[in-house]
Amino acid sequence: MLFDIIHEEKHKGEQGVKEKKRMWTILVAVWMVVIFLFSAQPSDESSKESLFVGRMAGQIFVKDFEEWPEEEQEAFAEAINYPVRKTAHATEYAILGILVFMRCRYQNTWSRKRMILIAWGISTAYAATDEFHQIFVPGRAGMLTDVMIDSSGALAGILLAALVGFIIIGRNRRTEYGS
Repeated sequence: MLFDIIHEEKHKGEQGVKEKKRMWTILVAVWMVVIFLFSAQPSDESSKESLFVGRMAGQIFVKDFEEWPEEEQEAFAEAINYPVRKTAHATEYAILGILVFMRCRYQNTWSRKRMILIAWGISTAYAATDEFHQIFVPGRAGMLTDVMIDSSGALAGILLAALVGFIIIGRNRRTEYGS
């Protein structure tokens, strides 16, 4: 009887891990599709979105931005277009890095270092294939610098997720042992 209860609890735990693996795998795949769809936009569409974000940044952070002449608002948006685009690259890959790292956490035999390296490798490989894909998109080009920015963003996201996990595990251990 006790063996049956223990076996059932273990099976529930294994089932829970399988469900979490499946959930994180689906989230990784969905986010990869989102990245692909952004990368599949021709350059003129992508530039319009970036300029829109630049205008929003002006409205939020620049006093009396709405009072500026239209040409100055446009010039401001164009001036920050490059940093906006590169920040978007880093951010979308930081999210991918976090998702891939969370999926890697359910590989029970992997060390934290291995999880980090594999998550970073997968994210970087996807960044490289994404840049290759952009070669075939009108007005876009595959850029090694973008792979480096994407890879750095992924690593930042992965390290953030690992740090948060480390803090939570440490807090749980202190609570569990009454420290």
